[in-house]
Amino acid sequence: MTLKISISGVRGIYGDTLTDDIVKKFGIAYSRFVNGGTVLVGSDTRRSGAKVKEALFRGLRFDGRAKIIDIGFLPTPTVQVITRTMNVDGAVIVTASHNPSPWNGLKFVRPDGIFLPTDEAQKLLDLYNQVSAGDLARTAEGRLAVETDLDAGDIHLAKIQKVINVDLIRQAGLKVVVDTCCGAGAIITRKLLEILGVQYQQINSQPDIEQCNRGLEPTAENIAQSLGAKVKEFQADIGFAQDPDADRLAIVDETGQAIGEDYTLCLAAEYLLRLRQQGRLPGQNKICTNLSTTRIIDDIAQKYGAEVVRTKIGEVNVSLAMQKTKAVGGGEGNGGIILPSIGYGRDSLGGIALLLQYLAESGQSVSELVKGNPRYVMHKTKIDCVSAPQAADILEKIKSRYAAEKLDTQDGVKVIFADGNWLHVRQSNTEPIIRIIAEAETLAKARELSEQVKTA
Repeated sequence: MTLKISISGVRGIYGDTLTDDIVKKFGIAYSRFVNGGTVLVGSDTRRSGAKVKEALFRGLRFDGRAKIIDIGFLPTPTVQVITRTMNVDGAVIVTASHNPSPWNGLKFVRPDGIFLPTDEAQKLLDLYNQVSAGDLARTAEGRLAVETDLDAGDIHLAKIQKVINVDLIRQAGLKVVVDTCCGAGAIITRKLLEILGVQYQQINSQPDIEQCNRGLEPTAENIAQSLGAKVKEFQADIGFAQDPDADRLAIVDETGQAIGEDYTLCLAAEYLLRLRQQGRLPGQNKICTNLSTTRIIDDIAQKYGAEVVRTKIGEVNVSLAMQKTKAVGGGEGNGGIILPSIGYGRDSLGGIALLLQYLAESGQSVSELVKGNPRYVMHKTKIDCVSAPQAADILEKIKSRYAAEKLDTQDGVKVIFADGNWLHVRQSNTEPIIRIIAEAETLAKARELSEQVKTA
């Protein structure tokens, strides 16, 4: 399936499944969604981005009402922070996240800087489906009026500086390697590191993802070799890796070992709860994350008497929970840190600054900080599922089989066993499959839990 239209936005192979007409129709729909208001447009560094943006602009301007401000190559979280700060009516981000370079897509942001929740996303999809051939024809008419603001990213950097102790980081003499994936973070991350006064080296530094020499998703497998080697060569204290739109952050420790994306959020959560306990950070004693994030978060929260609020899968669900509970922090186990004092999106830039402050203040190495918490192992697999009734049947069987265990059914079925191990089974939002994730003390045990689903 090479075109994905869902509540998360649209994503496809540009020039094939993702056509200019589809982009224009979404532009028209979003213009109607914001009632012809002011819309920011940012993008990652795909070569198709300029053409996608032109089609989007024509859709947004189809009736001449919407005001468009092009803010250039910027990370997804930066666009979210700018949207919230500039008091505009919304934003569209041209990105396909970690998908390969032939792909592109659109993410839609509401005025408070978070993605559209389910009901609003459905409204946008309804507007998209109502776009007529006549509406589409009007996108070819008139002058394409677009303003530009290529310094808007400074708003995000200023927010970070208000929250982070920059002087402490500068005085620590930290050495950093950052792999910016030739993506939207390539330029602004360099600016951030210069502000923080660290010694740094940057790899995959050109803002053109086709030049990136690794897999675009910042998994341990994709970053361990090149980033790990550079960390050891530079004798760096830490290595950071982003994805193309720079919302996710992965870490390599001082020995060159990738610690795993889950540990990004774990380190951040530990430090945020510590800062709150010391009265140095506002917010409630809560961490919000989704159902499939590691149980290490629960172990960390227990140390600080904090509550873990679990949500359905999807960044917007975590963001909404954080707004509702006023949690001190949150995020997702894929390397997504959300810092409400900066914004309500997964923010690799804020994450870099926070974790450098943690290193500077603790005087410990990354590997020492990681060893301060237990380590569990996840096993992920999937099974084909051709229909909603089939998926419902599988989930009912899971609920019946594990009826004696603690169940969370807000997104599929999550089984939490008495020993803390867990199994999460849910229907994918984007593919005809059932996703299965299990976590336990060993890979063998996690695999055993996952395989049980196939015999339920």
